[in-house]
Amino acid sequence: MFFQKEIETMPRAEIEKLQLERLQRLVDYCYNNVPFYNKRLTEVGITSGDKLKTLSDVQYIPYTTKEDIRDNYPFGLLATPMKDIVRIHASSGTTGKPTVGAYTKNDIENWSDFMARIVIAAGVTDEDIIQIAFGYGLFTGALGLHYGLEKIGATVIPASSGNSEKQLMMMRDYGVTGLVATPSYALYLGEMVNESIAGGEVPADAYKSLKYGVLGSEGCTPEMRSRIEETLGIEVSDNYGMTELTGPGVSGECRERAGLHFCEDAFLPEIINTDTGEIKARGEVGELVVTTLIREGMPVLRYRTKDITRINYEPCKCGRTHARMEKVMGRTDDMIIIKGVNVFPSQIESTLVTLPQVGPHYQLVLTKKNFLDNLEVKVELLDASLLESYSELENLQSKIRERLRSVLSLDTKVTLVEPKTLERFQGKAKRILDLRNE
Repeated sequence: MFFQKEIETMPRAEIEKLQLERLQRLVDYCYNNVPFYNKRLTEVGITSGDKLKTLSDVQYIPYTTKEDIRDNYPFGLLATPMKDIVRIHASSGTTGKPTVGAYTKNDIENWSDFMARIVIAAGVTDEDIIQIAFGYGLFTGALGLHYGLEKIGATVIPASSGNSEKQLMMMRDYGVTGLVATPSYALYLGEMVNESIAGGEVPADAYKSLKYGVLGSEGCTPEMRSRIEETLGIEVSDNYGMTELTGPGVSGECRERAGLHFCEDAFLPEIINTDTGEIKARGEVGELVVTTLIREGMPVLRYRTKDITRINYEPCKCGRTHARMEKVMGRTDDMIIIKGVNVFPSQIESTLVTLPQVGPHYQLVLTKKNFLDNLEVKVELLDASLLESYSELENLQSKIRERLRSVLSLDTKVTLVEPKTLERFQGKAKRILDLRNE
């Protein structure tokens, strides 16, 4: 099934012709409306879209990085007056400042179209009842899927995140056929389902209506997908996006599960060599770069995602002709994802250095319990005598935990240790101890 079959099955030549036309218009749009891009484009002599004669000429446009977006926080990259912005989303940034996404009415409409394509490709129809277990708010995931699902006529339950017992009750009572969640949370719910059935708390067919898992916001290995499908009895699909590019909806899997189809009429993907910045040959692995071809509120030229993948331009067996990206193989930076939240060690470091009782040495310990990732922050005290006072120690732990929760939007375990007990490094410090596979 298709949502916009004519677009989704365009011949490759027509796709690339449309991309070039939209790229040329986008360059004019950014040059005339975004001072940041006016300066960048002027520096390389691309002062109008007419300078781009072929799609490969995109290589002459400078890259945009997360640092550029951070430096222009919050609205320095807006291309429209604020009165034309109807929605603002945001995600965590490397310094505690969020990465902001601003949307016009047309942006929201287009976004819902992208999501509609992706959920239909995953098998969802207007007869399905979909429970969204993402957190609602500034996070793009929940509302992005919500609007796309409503656009195709599916029934949406905005359950939000947490309260697992209630999540399962709604699945049973409302006849839910599809779940939107992070893969790790879907795994956890699957374990709860099987435990409740094994314990005789609910009948064996209590969740027989479940068919689909439209999962995202964190990586999902083939092994994890198989486990989710086994425990919940569903068919799992993956989708990709980020706030800088609009949110989810940049690409998503069809039921062939042979890669994630880009919405190529709206997003121009490239694969580059991370170290040199040069465009790699088709089919090679490298860093994904994406240009938002039709975004009005906050357009982005050649955004370096730091995600490692490869792109397949051959038509898919499903009939879709838009290019497909492999599941993300890793990232070029040190970001870690805990329960769907992007966490950078620098965020934690900037929080800890403001506290006079603790030193600059810390360690991030990643563990997994009940298929959920957990983060423990080990911090050295400057004064060992604090360990002798339970009340002072507890107060300091609570203060650090609250500050980290405020910055990360994530609850962490905080362990305070004696001075000079954490390992020192002569070179680059290794802050992360990943025990999730042990």
